[in-house]
Amino acid sequence: MTPSAQIGVAVAARLPNIVPSANGGTGAFYPAQLFLPGTAFYTFAGNVAQSAFDGMTLLNKQRAAEAGLDQAEARYRSTVINAFQNVADTLRALQGDARAVRETRIAENTARRYLAKIRSQQSFGSVSQLAVVDAQRAYLGTSIARIQAEAQRLANAVALFTALGGGWANRESSSPSGS
Repeated sequence: MTPSAQIGVAVAARLPNIVPSANGGTGAFYPAQLFLPGTAFYTFAGNVAQSAFDGMTLLNKQRAAEAGLDQAEARYRSTVINAFQNVADTLRALQGDARAVRETRIAENTARRYLAKIRSQQSFGSVSQLAVVDAQRAYLGTSIARIQAEAQRLANAVALFTALGGGWANRESSSPSGS
């Protein structure tokens, strides 16, 4: 039962419960007979008195239900705030990833040009094989850094999709059979 429905139940429980019946009552010819079993006044008075005597218990149950609703609202508010925070954090991470990918691409292109220059110089005999290996190592290192930056960007794109509440379903299982 939802917290708002629990409040309604608690409020309804505080109201007098008057149940009309089709049972025949007895007439009271003397005031002392008014409170004997079977008279309509006796039954009516008992139902009204029940709510009056349980008043504080029922009031406290209503207050507890209202507090439960307040708690549910606070949890919902916290969930929404956390969702916005996750989206903002992921967007900020994607901005940083874009810069990192751009910078690692520049570094990789620079290392590639340097490697080409060193290989050209090696063909003329002006640099040693060690310089070529060092240039290859630098180029491969920048290539790995670019790949890692792109992988991080893709991981953060998935995190953004998830933070926005997205998910993907298996479209084959959700389509009608025979189509």
